[in-house]
Amino acid sequence: MDKHSATCRARCLLTGALALAAACVPVTCAFAAVGSVPPASGGPTLTVGSVTLKRCEPEQQWCATLGRALDPRGVVPGTIPIYFEYYPHRGSGPAAGTLVAAEGGPGYPSTDSRDSYLALFGPLRKRYDVLIMDYRGSGRSGAIDCKELQNAPALTEGNIGACGRSLGPAAPLYSTALASDDLAAILEALAIDRVGLYGNSYGTYFAQVFALRHRDKVRALALDGADALDGPDIAWSPNYAPAMRNKFNLACARSSVCASLGGSSLDHILPALERLRAHSFQATVRYGDNRTMKLTANAAALAIVMLASSPALSSVRETDAAARAFLSGDQQPLLRLMAETLSSVDSRDPTRNPAIFSAGLEQAVTCVDAGQIFDMYLPPAQRLAARDAVIAERQARAPDTYAPFTIDEYRAMPLDYAFIDECVEWPSPTGYPASPLVFAAASYPDVPVLVVSGEFDDMTPVADGSNVAAHFSRSHHVVIANSFHVNALPHARSACGARLVRHFLDTLAVGDESCARAVPAVRLVPAFAQHAHALAPARALHGNRAGREALRVVTAAWLTAEDAIARALDNGAGGGSGLRGGTFSATAARGGYRLTLHEARWTEDVSASGRIDSPGRTGTVHATLYLESPVGSGTLEMSWPEGRAGARATARGSVGGRVVAAEGPAP
Repeated sequence: MDKHSATCRARCLLTGALALAAACVPVTCAFAAVGSVPPASGGPTLTVGSVTLKRCEPEQQWCATLGRALDPRGVVPGTIPIYFEYYPHRGSGPAAGTLVAAEGGPGYPSTDSRDSYLALFGPLRKRYDVLIMDYRGSGRSGAIDCKELQNAPALTEGNIGACGRSLGPAAPLYSTALASDDLAAILEALAIDRVGLYGNSYGTYFAQVFALRHRDKVRALALDGADALDGPDIAWSPNYAPAMRNKFNLACARSSVCASLGGSSLDHILPALERLRAHSFQATVRYGDNRTMKLTANAAALAIVMLASSPALSSVRETDAAARAFLSGDQQPLLRLMAETLSSVDSRDPTRNPAIFSAGLEQAVTCVDAGQIFDMYLPPAQRLAARDAVIAERQARAPDTYAPFTIDEYRAMPLDYAFIDECVEWPSPTGYPASPLVFAAASYPDVPVLVVSGEFDDMTPVADGSNVAAHFSRSHHVVIANSFHVNALPHARSACGARLVRHFLDTLAVGDESCARAVPAVRLVPAFAQHAHALAPARALHGNRAGREALRVVTAAWLTAEDAIARALDNGAGGGSGLRGGTFSATAARGGYRLTLHEARWTEDVSASGRIDSPGRTGTVHATLYLESPVGSGTLEMSWPEGRAGARATARGSVGGRVVAAEGPAP
């Protein structure tokens, strides 16, 4: 799966002041010998500055590694290879400049997302060179392989701490500060003066640190899903839950059916939360590519659905209706969301290859750089006691920090989403400065900065974006309506973020940002139904001969189709399951997906097989579905526009031997 198709997989975990890297005792540290990129046999070379690059597989990019001291102070011996890729501009004459892309995570290698970055920079590549570097400890830059952590069923305080101990005194040597110094060294070696630096999610944290440490190398910053370095109470992620509540409430207010129910979306969801608190239970849930998961359906499982933004589109589109269905005895929609989220928040790939995602680097960066609710310089045993005392005080003073969830329910989420317990057993940074490095506002460089936030992003909320923008004297903050985490890359709901970022990196001006207000509202599921007779019928058009029950089957067909489309948009190409049975497959096609359904069931009594062509962000969905239903079999040709407010769907064909001509709200 493309990690950017599931917004949670480009997580932004860093929320605090940055610690400088320095170690005092020697260590023997092994790096993962994985993900090497062999030069293409007999390929040409390219000399840039003092570096000779080679053609490398599989993309035939120019690539090289730069050897760097693991510990720049020389206390911990050894070197680490820093891998990077270089894409010269395509036009004649000298380049207008160099663009650099920095990946989210931490834990992911930036070069693994080269296709997304090259798509973003595509219209600029005639005049601009492009550089992409894997952070130290990721990908081909000596990926950290803490085997227990990499292969464990789940993160625990114990296996996170064991990973840190296995790294010994090298544990603090994977900080964002040192990674930013690696990039500066590559720029020096390539004789590159200043760069336009684009970062997404954690990459925005990296970009800010780079700008603070190497301001002379920065022409401009574009920060997409901005992660704040500091701020009031930041170790508690204070903007996380308010942004989540805002996301669901705004989405409901912009949906005519949801808004007509009265109250806010949180009002609709809270009764289901109370029932889960009173009666948690074990469930086996079918989801994804016809897989099953055993899970505990409880308040924490609902918390991760609502806070993790994963699956991004489906969770917003369905949670309100799924919570209402749960109260009426229909558990499957909410249980499926729980299973999908618990599956997708694990960033490790199925092979557990640390070169694809290094769980060790994720923890090393988080535990070195992020502000914690406890003192990391305490020995772990004392830190545990301090953690418990601080949490008890918070529960007494601010129990609604993560409302509607309690602090304990929040802490029961996976550690790398709840954050506050993640590093409690990580080893103390012995020999490092007694206090973290905090940058004064006056020290932020006077460079042009564009901050792009998604209105529905609760991982890097709009409030965090405002915080980041406030630190730079020449910043501009754009909020893209009805949009999620990271908005300039291909998975985003609109092309607006990409257009703004490209224009800014080229001209250093924001330009026309009206597109940020034009992204249509998310179309919410109006209500789940186990049987088609509970659905509202489609509206008959001229020539229709089908009755109301057949028109309810039309509504079921639309919702079945959109259910599969939403999962393709969230998860990318691959297989999937219908809500109540059947399967579908999705393949990438011309900016969207071609889906093939096989007896997919959104209600228990209507199955759909056939083909759907979904255009992605904009264009028209076309579907041909063969149906089996309580009123007989049939075939429908269906279509509706994407990317348009107030879109309507049409259906023509027959059901149960009766001619169908109908329309209704796009699903």
